[in-house]
Amino acid sequence: MDEELDLVEIAPEAQPPVAKILDFEKFKYEKERQEKEAKRKLREVEVKEIRVGPFVSKHDLDTRLTRIREFLKKGHKVKITIKFTGRQMRHPEFGNQLLDQIIKIVEDEAKIEQERRFIGRQLSIIVGPKTKN
Repeated sequence: MDEELDLVEIAPEAQPPVAKILDFEKFKYEKERQEKEAKRKLREVEVKEIRVGPFVSKHDLDTRLTRIREFLKKGHKVKITIKFTGRQMRHPEFGNQLLDQIIKIVEDEAKIEQERRFIGRQLSIIVGPKTKN
């Protein structure tokens, strides 16, 4: 009855501690495999940032919108930031109009995660991909 089995402590914190008689190498291998599988299934969501000025040209805006859509398709959240410089600070309504325009264009692919906030010289909003139901 010499099967090369080991006494392995499974739950040392339990009262009384739990131990099993099994092949330790096989136990270690299966535990590593479970951890790899769990890590593979765990997906990190990144927040990507797109910066534009309040008076961005049509072509530049189209390029930024393409990038936003790419990020959303990959499952990332996107922080859209409108940066004001100099005298542009006197007219934040242009930034709000641009943000409304961007949101209107991507609303079929994105939902608002964080409402617009004006911090310092930047107006920003965070959008995330819509969940598939």
